[in-house]
Amino acid sequence: MRPRGSDCARRGVKIHMAAHQVAPYGSWKSPITSDLIVSATVGLGQIALDGEDIYWIELRPAEGGRSVVVRRTPDGRTRDMTPAPFNARTRVHEYGGGALVVSNGTLYFAHFADQRLYRQVGDAVPQPLTPAAAFRYADGVVDRHRDRIICVREDHTVPEREAVNTLVSIKLADGDSEVLVSGSDFYSSPRLSPDGSRLAWLAWNHPNMPWDGTELWIGECKPDGSLGDCEHVAGGVNESIFQPEWSPDGILHFVSDRTGWWNLYRWHEGGVEPLCPMAAEFGRPQWVFDMSTYAFASSDRIICAYTEHGTWHLASLDPKTRNLQPIDLPYTDIWGLRVASGQAVFGAASATEPPAIVRLDLSMRQLEVLHRSNSLAIDADYVSVPQAIEFPTEHGLTAHALFYAPRNRDYTAPSGEHPPLLVKSHGGPTSAASPTLNLGIQYWTSRGIAVLDVNYGGSTGYGRAYRERLKGQWGVVDVDDCVNGARFLVERGEVDGKRLAITGGSAGGYTTLCALTFRDLFKAGASHYGISDLEALAKDTHKFESRYEESLVGPYPERRDLYRERSPIHFTDRLSCPLIVFQGLEDKVVPPNQAEMMVAALRMKGLPVAYVPFAGEQHGFRRAENIKRALDGELYFYSRVFGFTLAEPIEPVVIENLSEE
Repeated sequence: MRPRGSDCARRGVKIHMAAHQVAPYGSWKSPITSDLIVSATVGLGQIALDGEDIYWIELRPAEGGRSVVVRRTPDGRTRDMTPAPFNARTRVHEYGGGALVVSNGTLYFAHFADQRLYRQVGDAVPQPLTPAAAFRYADGVVDRHRDRIICVREDHTVPEREAVNTLVSIKLADGDSEVLVSGSDFYSSPRLSPDGSRLAWLAWNHPNMPWDGTELWIGECKPDGSLGDCEHVAGGVNESIFQPEWSPDGILHFVSDRTGWWNLYRWHEGGVEPLCPMAAEFGRPQWVFDMSTYAFASSDRIICAYTEHGTWHLASLDPKTRNLQPIDLPYTDIWGLRVASGQAVFGAASATEPPAIVRLDLSMRQLEVLHRSNSLAIDADYVSVPQAIEFPTEHGLTAHALFYAPRNRDYTAPSGEHPPLLVKSHGGPTSAASPTLNLGIQYWTSRGIAVLDVNYGGSTGYGRAYRERLKGQWGVVDVDDCVNGARFLVERGEVDGKRLAITGGSAGGYTTLCALTFRDLFKAGASHYGISDLEALAKDTHKFESRYEESLVGPYPERRDLYRERSPIHFTDRLSCPLIVFQGLEDKVVPPNQAEMMVAALRMKGLPVAYVPFAGEQHGFRRAENIKRALDGELYFYSRVFGFTLAEPIEPVVIENLSEE
């Protein structure tokens, strides 16, 4: 099935160059520039349906990282709903998600600046619904039976204590709130039954993360809005439940990994029934709120997405017959699935198609691209398509990665030269690299630099056992897999073993720093808001991840020895290669002092080091000028370290202790 409006048929900017020539790897001139990436690309976030209207949130680097609600009406018109300076983004769990709720044409969203909920009717100026206070809101659902919103609330009113998470109801008439459920450390996914008589939700407690273990509960909704009898349905400390949803006929469905794979289940007549047992994942790690991998076309038809071997698929499932029928689509990643009015709407991407909001007519099986993350039509001869590889790693196991070879139609390398390799370690660490078109990767490959995007042990998409390889082994298994992936390519003759670099952000930055400190394979590295001191992180981070290290490393302070043994900051004497560090100065997840301690240590040792701080940025860079600076700065750094000449001038970064020879 081919989406309408794709490739050369779609309108956009056609990118191509000419004149084939010989030039060293890294010195190729590329049409995929940092300016192009930040000016033409938006992030695509939460999707919501309201009747036949389709809404989504766009993250716009060119607008200072503002998140804007966009509406598409049935006549095909698309327009912004969020007037400047409003920014539809919540800080619950710091990672957010679920900032938007839509009901009968009225928008309710969390505004980033003050974290209050706002109501917007049509084109009117948004008005605050909740009072000015140190509360944050996310993951809401409108209770039309009682004229209220039920959502997660995070209470920061007492700075000296840990934030308090609850489920609350907020009256739409006056914004008054009432706590419905409390007592657990975390909550998500409040979902009302179609008749409004029951509420389902997820809860979990420290030290678990939601992919470790969650509990699924339901409660009776009384006419006055309070909750009556509550019942634990599924889940526990060793079972992760994901996305509870009610079918149109009032049967509760959910995803559980009780068999080792996130599969679909339903709670029916007091028992839990599997709907489609298979060695595939119907869930994702719940880093943000309001994630969705399935939705109901009817009581007898579920449209669902699942991943096998790192590739996502769409299918139709009959919950009575358990028959799963795949739907052929040209995508390798699918997220944010919603279904209404005979259509499925979701985010999708492939190795050659950028992320987009797409719509599938369920009766005609006709696919339509509604909006792309960028309007660029890049010539395929500049695009490196990833090769999924498995390679041997420690203890006789294998690990997974995506290998991108250099590709640029205008250049070839001198005979006998092998390309530099940039190993990417994803964040999380419970996350996954996706085989989809990422201009941030093509930026490197189109310049003649190979990329290995590693799904090290601990990544999702390969079952719970693979995900749990990292338990107690963070800073070991992830590092081993990145090192062994690079060695595998060197031994195959794919890359230059003398020009190996590693890069990563957040937890990926930690893996980068560990690989440079505790191994001797890589010759350079880049840490983007990475962790250098696990002990400092254990003492100074936000609530959501404040006990995460207990499963990844061990209990603190009981295993303080492990925290110190795996913290690169204490072993800078082992470092012997250059490092560049990028850091947001308002980061609450990985505070700036983590980066600054590492830079200071390298500076004192006399190693080549560069530090690029960004004022106003938090965890992850959202502003166009900073995204550009990070891309170009890292390329400039490698050009100096590995000694290749850039095809075009780039604003230099200051590299201390680097010889000019």
